[in-house]
Amino acid sequence: MQRLMKIRFAVLVVATPLMFAGQSSPTSDRATIVAFAEKAGVRALNFRQGDAEGLTRSRNDFSDAGWKDFMRTMQGFLDEKGAPTFTSSFLASGGATVVNDESGVVRLKIPGTLTQSNHIGKSTYRVVLQIVAGGDPVRIQKLEPIMCVGAAKACE
Repeated sequence: MQRLMKIRFAVLVVATPLMFAGQSSPTSDRATIVAFAEKAGVRALNFRQGDAEGLTRSRNDFSDAGWKDFMRTMQGFLDEKGAPTFTSSFLASGGATVVNDESGVVRLKIPGTLTQSNHIGKSTYRVVLQIVAGGDPVRIQKLEPIMCVGAAKACE
């Protein structure tokens, strides 16, 4: 009988931490993901013309698929060394708004101004930066600046 009690106690000691290992506060996870996505999303859109290292500095903020998708949007705007052929600057005009939060993946949007320039000229756009982030470790899965023209639904 005493041996059985010792076994039960040992199982309880080993199993208790395992039962709670994957559990954490959804609110704090969400807050962590949003804070990460805000900083990482802005960082990804701030780089200088001719600075390949500046562009790829944010590579570790993305999942593999997210980075491939982001770099696809850069096709035609990189020189032969992979450096951007323009300077980009994103300035947020407000905080992030969570659009959706499912299974540790948060979709959010950040309003702001995107300015792009090169030796020919400069353009400034009102945009909403849409970001999907999550995972372990947290990474950007999708980053997309949506231009706000007229009554664009994404900009609401």
